Amino acid sequence: MIERTKYLNQLINTKNNGFPKVITGIRRCGKSYLLKDIYAKYLKEECRVSDENILVVELDDDKNIELRNPIALGKYVREHCKGKIDCYVILDEIQKVLPIINPAFTNGQIILAKDGDENVITFVDVVLGLSREPNIDLYVTGSNSKMLSSDIVTEFRDKATRIHLSPLSFEEYANYKKGYAPEMINEYMTYGGMPLAVLEENEEERKNYLKGLFKTTYFSDILEHNKLNKSEALDELCNIISDSVGGLINSERISNTYQSIKKETIDKDTVTKYINYFIDAFIIQEATRYDVKGRNEIGASRKYYFTDLGLRNARLNFSKPDEGHMLENIIFNELLYNGYSVNVGTYERVERNKDNKNVKKTYEIDFLATKGNRIFYVQVADDISKNETLEREKKPYSHLKDPIQKILVVNKPFKEMRDPEGYVLIGIADFLLNFIK
Repeated sequence: MIERTKYLNQLINTKNNGFPKVITGIRRCGKSYLLKDIYAKYLKEECRVSDENILVVELDDDKNIELRNPIALGKYVREHCKGKIDCYVILDEIQKVLPIINPAFTNGQIILAKDGDENVITFVDVVLGLSREPNIDLYVTGSNSKMLSSDIVTEFRDKATRIHLSPLSFEEYANYKKGYAPEMINEYMTYGGMPLAVLEENEEERKNYLKGLFKTTYFSDILEHNKLNKSEALDELCNIISDSVGGLINSERISNTYQSIKKETIDKDTVTKYINYFIDAFIIQEATRYDVKGRNEIGASRKYYFTDLGLRNARLNFSKPDEGHMLENIIFNELLYNGYSVNVGTYERVERNKDNKNVKKTYEIDFLATKGNRIFYVQVADDISKNETLEREKKPYSHLKDPIQKILVVNKPFKEMRDPEGYVLIGIADFLLNFIK
């Protein structure tokens, strides 16, 4: 069993809190497995909850097809839980519940609702209604566009507890693989942490699985959710973003890149809209720029990182081994997983150029990470074996006199050390598994 200890603890801490627990996350990251296997096992073994008090309704099973009627589902769950003191209800694939027009307005007939219809009953009504039952602790998950949306808690009018699940972190990956951490970095950097990809031993099958997720799952979800008819532009923009991981980009630059590749025009507003579709589906995440001297977010340019690096590499057919940017992607994800807020650090400085004139020069720091009272800068380097490379990576730190800790993370297996300037040098595995904890 792949352990998901962080998320299990979140479920334990929110158990019986009076709100439905809505499990969100990119498709195929293990939401159903977390509830039906890991959490159900905890309830039975640690809380001594009997099988009769755990109800799992798999709405994608044709045996439960009648329960896709929201009224029938609510009635079925209440009947099952009637007379029980504590009942734990897991509604899996809740998006299968179809919206209907309130039968009170249709002479009792069950009529499927269409866009624009009024007096509609949806799965949201069922979840909110069941969560008000004093003897029901409710858990909900789903895996298509209706449940994938990042604003799903708003759908529940802020009356739900959201638990956001990511693919396996490097810590979870390392705990499952039980190998030598520095060696596992390269495999994780290539194939990522999607659970089924991790479990697959054959490399070619892993690649095919990750490539197929986009075509058969993610793109179809985005097209359905946003009512798009064509996927060509969406597909190409995804490739452009994949190729730009770790670089500052904006909608105008992507629009220009698309035009140079496809010889077709796509305006920057459409690009922005499509980027938001990817963000909303948890495929990518953005890091905004932060002026470390002025202490404010600045500019329209962003960095975009993939929720799972294996998915990013699949978009490029596993053909671009740019380890520096892939390391950045891993570190960004791991910082978020460990509860940090993350920005791209930047500042401007007036310097003399070769003509002895004053010019503004912009310096960039890969990440500014903050969690509570802990704050540090991170520079990421694939290799610092050459002195000029080391000095280049440290250069953005040289003009910062603030007390914030300055870290240089390197793709090498060594423990934390300090250089003569007081900067922390640390290997990637030790940084991920120890330093940021």
